[in-house]
Amino acid sequence: MADRDHRAPGFHTDHHARRPGPLDDRDYGTVPSIFTMLGYLAARTEKLRLGTGVVVLPLHNPLHVAEQAAQLDLLSGGRVDLGLGRGYQSVEFEGFGMDLAEARDRFDEGLDLITGMWTRDPFRFEGRYYRTGEASLTPKPLQTPHPPIYVAAVSPETVERYARRGLPILADPAAPFKKVHGAADNWHRIAEEAGHDTSATDLVVSRAVWLAPTVEQARADQAHFEASFDRSRIFNEKSAPIDSKTGQVAKGFEFWEGRYLKGGQVGNDFRWEQLEVIGDPERVTGQIAMLQEFGFNHLMCDFGSTRHIPFEDLAKAITFFAKEVIPAFR
Repeated sequence: MADRDHRAPGFHTDHHARRPGPLDDRDYGTVPSIFTMLGYLAARTEKLRLGTGVVVLPLHNPLHVAEQAAQLDLLSGGRVDLGLGRGYQSVEFEGFGMDLAEARDRFDEGLDLITGMWTRDPFRFEGRYYRTGEASLTPKPLQTPHPPIYVAAVSPETVERYARRGLPILADPAAPFKKVHGAADNWHRIAEEAGHDTSATDLVVSRAVWLAPTVEQARADQAHFEASFDRSRIFNEKSAPIDSKTGQVAKGFEFWEGRYLKGGQVGNDFRWEQLEVIGDPERVTGQIAMLQEFGFNHLMCDFGSTRHIPFEDLAKAITFFAKEVIPAFR
């Protein structure tokens, strides 16, 4: 689904310190330097918006994030969308020697530091985890007052927390349609109660997407993909938000209790009806229109993170989607 000036956004994610082996193999989808990737894409494109989906903010110095996003925004002609999240994977926080229970507080401080550096000059920040002297950001972002910010939201608590700040959400890719619908409704209601005008706000939803010439082929492709994919690569104890000191779910992640420890069994029928954007052009267009009716004006498409597909076949699939579906939303 295209954004308001008909330029589709491309989002890239932020993963680090994965462990090779049966639970977390090397092709998980790691992008350890997300702004390097987007800088490369900025030089090769003219209209594509460049999104981070998401920067795991507690694993970065927020001043560096503010600088890198501002520089990318300037070099790209104002095409940056900054998606941020607090993270949840214990293996990554352990790799950085950080306490997962601090993720929420670190995220909120980092968010305040980034927006302050972008909008106030000079700016000074004094927090529990981050502090600056009197500082000025150079260069400033091209977009005013700053690039759009999206916050990854899984739990109802997170949706409510950032709705009250008027910050649009990037909705959970593993939640069924009815839950992301509820998240969008709750976000708009709470944001409006807090005094924010949400009429021009773009929310983002992430989905696994697959387009085939026929419904029958799409269902066959789905069954093939699922049979060749070990879901325990993602849904396992190392990807769960477990506090390494206590062995229990980390503080602030109570919503996740058991979510990543159930073996990741999701039936094909459930995925077909409730989870994935998948089918022939008519069905996929209808599903995206449904998500748009829910209140999501951006769709972050995952064509291949859980599918073992040769690059050439994946490129063909994305091109097919671009030709058959995207024009319906221009």
